[in-house]
Amino acid sequence: MFKGIQEFQKLIKELYYERDTKRDRYATYLWLIEEIGELSEALRYNSKEKIEEEIADVYAWINSLANIYNIDIVEALNKKYPGYCIKCGQNPCVCDEPKPLKKEE
Repeated sequence: MFKGIQEFQKLIKELYYERDTKRDRYATYLWLIEEIGELSEALRYNSKEKIEEEIADVYAWINSLANIYNIDIVEALNKKYPGYCIKCGQNPCVCDEPKPLKKEE
């Protein structure tokens, strides 16, 4: 088992890197999009068990893409999210809330 983001990224690389690099990057991206679609469906049905499973799948495919592009996820996260909101500079964020998307009935 793994304990953190770096260990998980390493595990995904050990398990799937050879296979991931044999398919092209776009095909790996399409697998990620498929999993996002499955997450969307789980959210629509509000199934916590299925949502949990699909979040894990989406995260695994993100790790596969990061490995293909030789991106350290922790480094990328720290760069993008340095401990404060990158728009307002505050922690917690005090930016105006964006308007939510309307849910279709």
